[in-house]
Amino acid sequence: MKRTILLSALLLSQFGTSQLLKTSGQKIVNDKGENIQLRGLGLGGWILQEGYMLKTADFAGPQYKIKEKIAGLIGEDGMKEFYKAYLKNGITKQDIDFLAKAGFNSIRLPMHYNLYTLPIEKEPVKGKDTWLEEGFTMTDNLLQWCKENKIYLILDLHAAPGGQGNDANISDNDKSKPSLWESEENQRKTVALWKKLAERYKNEPWIGGYDIINEPNINFTGKNPNGTDEMSNAPLWKLQQDITTAIREVDQKHIIFIEGNGWGNNYNGLPQIWDKNIAFSFHKYWNYNDDKTIQFALDLREKHNIPIWLGETGENSNVWFTELIQLLDKHNIGYAFWPMKKIDNIAGITNVKTTPEYEKLLEYWKKGGEKPSKEFAKKAMMQIAENYKFSNTEVKNDVVDAMFRQVNDMTTKPFKNHSAPGRVFASDYDLGRMGSAYLDKDFINLWVSDPDKRSEWNSGQQMRNDGVDIYLCNDKITNKYYVGKTESGEWMQYTINSKVDKNYTFEVRYSSIHPTKVRFEDASGKILTTLPLQATGKNENWETTIAKNIQLKKGENKIRIFFENDGTNLNYFDIK
Repeated sequence: MKRTILLSALLLSQFGTSQLLKTSGQKIVNDKGENIQLRGLGLGGWILQEGYMLKTADFAGPQYKIKEKIAGLIGEDGMKEFYKAYLKNGITKQDIDFLAKAGFNSIRLPMHYNLYTLPIEKEPVKGKDTWLEEGFTMTDNLLQWCKENKIYLILDLHAAPGGQGNDANISDNDKSKPSLWESEENQRKTVALWKKLAERYKNEPWIGGYDIINEPNINFTGKNPNGTDEMSNAPLWKLQQDITTAIREVDQKHIIFIEGNGWGNNYNGLPQIWDKNIAFSFHKYWNYNDDKTIQFALDLREKHNIPIWLGETGENSNVWFTELIQLLDKHNIGYAFWPMKKIDNIAGITNVKTTPEYEKLLEYWKKGGEKPSKEFAKKAMMQIAENYKFSNTEVKNDVVDAMFRQVNDMTTKPFKNHSAPGRVFASDYDLGRMGSAYLDKDFINLWVSDPDKRSEWNSGQQMRNDGVDIYLCNDKITNKYYVGKTESGEWMQYTINSKVDKNYTFEVRYSSIHPTKVRFEDASGKILTTLPLQATGKNENWETTIAKNIQLKKGENKIRIFFENDGTNLNYFDIK
C-alpha cells in the first residue's frame, strides 16, 4: 500500500512540476493551464533519409534504394558500418543544446519503423513482433537531451510498416512489397508499435505527443494517386482510431496528433472525434502566407473545438519563414520546421558539407563510367558520416535570425564585423528582413499557389537563404562567393565601423558583360557616390574600379549598394 502511494506521489510530482501538454478546447496547454505554442524543428534526415537530403534523388529517392547504391560500392557490411556512424553522428546532445539555445521549444522525431521492429516478411512468427533496441535506445537518448533542455519531444511515425503512401520517398515505400493499406499484418504491426511506444513513454512529461502517421498519401477510391481527391478516407480514419485505442490502453495522458490524406491535409470524411485529447496536424509548403491558405485548418479547429498544429513546413526562403511564423503567431498555431540536416543546404538551420570524393560517387551513381574502388568509396562515405556531427556542420545564422528575431524586429544586424579600413565581401551583407537589409526581386517560392512563381530565390544556392543571388567564385583571393544575377533597383546593406570621421577610397571588385552602374547611399538615403562600371566581357573576368572621397562618420555606418542596371556581379570592396 505504501509503495503504491509513493509511486502515485512520484508520478504526481513528475507531472505537477513539469509541463505535461494536453488539449484544452482549441489550445494546447501545459499542466498549469498556460497556452503553449510549439515552436519546433523536425529532425528530418536522421532516422529516415530521403534522396534529396543526400543529393541522390535523381537515381535513389527512398531510403532502401539509397542503401542499395551504397552497398553496391562498399558491400553490405560497409553500408551497415556507414549507417552506424551516420546514426550516431546525425543527432547528438550538441544538436539539441543548440536548438534550445536558438529558441526552439520542441522537436519532432521522424521515425522509421525498421529501427524499432522487423518488417513483416522477416518476422520468424507471423503475427508476432520482434522489438529492436536500436530505435528505442536512440529515442531514449534523444528524450534525455530534450529533458535536460526543457523542450518537448513529439514522436512521428514517418515510415510506417509497408509505407503509407504513393510518394515513396517520404515513407521508404518499396512497391514490390505490400503497402500499409494492402496488408492487414502491416496495419497490425503499426498499431502494436504505437502501443509499445506509448507503454514505454506513458510517464514521460517531456513527450509532447504522438504524431501517429505522417503524410498519408494514397488513393483508396479516388483518381489522384496521393489521395487529394478522396472524399471518405475511411481506411485512414479506421487505422488512426485503432492506433488511438491501443495507445489509450496504456497511456491516458499524452496528446495524439492525427493527419489527413493528401500529405496530411485532406480531412474529408472525418468521423466524430474519438478521443478527448486529440489535435489536428496539417502541413504547408510553397504557398502564400495568408489566412486563405490555412483557412481549412482554422475551420477544422473551430468546427471541432480542437487544436491545430503545423506539423511540417519549410524548404523555402527566409522571407517565407518570417512571414509564415507571423501568420502562425497571429492564430496561435504551433509548428515544426523541416528538416534539421541535409547536404549542400541553405534553407535549413544547418548545412552538411559535401566533399569532392562524395561528389565523385554521386557522379558515378548518376552517369555510370569507371566504378570507384571500394576503398575510395568507403572513405568518402565515412567522411560524410563524420560531416554530420554538429561540430562539423555549418550553422545557418541567417535562417535562425529569420525564424526568431526578424519575426518581430525590423532592425538589421551585422552579418560580420566590418571595419574601415578593411575588405567587405559582397555576400556579407547585413542580417535582417528584405527591405531592411537587402532588396531582391526573386525572393520566395510560391509554386503551389501559383505555378508561375517557382523561384530559386537565391539562384546560386550558396551561403545564405535570402533573395540575394550568391554564387561560388573560382577566384582564390575571395571568400569563395560573389553576388550575381543582380537587377536594376536591387540593393544590399553593410554595417561598417570607422574609428574616425574620414573620407575613404572604395575599391570595388566587379564583373559585368555590359557597362553598368552602382551607387552608394547611407541609411538616410543620401547618395555618397555613383560609380560607372565598364564591361569586363565575362561573368568572372574581375576588374577593380575606384570611388574616392566617400565619407564615413566615426562609429557605425550603414551603407547600401544599389544596382542601377541588370547584370553586375559584385565580389568585394576594399575601404582604404
